Amino acid sequence: MITIYQHPQCSTCKKTRAWFDEEGIAYELKDIREERPDRESIRQAIASGNLTLRRMFNTSGNLYKEMQLKDKLDSMELEEALDLLESDGMLIRRPFVTDGTQITVGHDEEKLSSTWK
Repeated sequence: MITIYQHPQCSTCKKTRAWFDEEGIAYELKDIREERPDRESIRQAIASGNLTLRRMFNTSGNLYKEMQLKDKLDSMELEEALDLLESDGMLIRRPFVTDGTQITVGHDEEKLSSTWK
């Protein structure tokens, strides 16, 4: 089963949900503020080479900016970054879509099509 970790009011998440609905692909929703992707899923996404550590962060989010992570991320160890991502779902780029094997982050219709169709 595909899981979409999302924020209900996020316009990017709404577009991704609409894409899955239009394609007739079943999914379950999880509010990223309450339930976050597990550490190993995030690690897997980075290790696969498809996503960079920076790409995993919601760089336009208020919390990211408040914590001044733009200046800190490049020198941060992977485990420290994973601790941060695991600590607050608002730091994770969304929507975070996974079936336990594959992962996409954000709304890129080409990537959604190649991964989930």
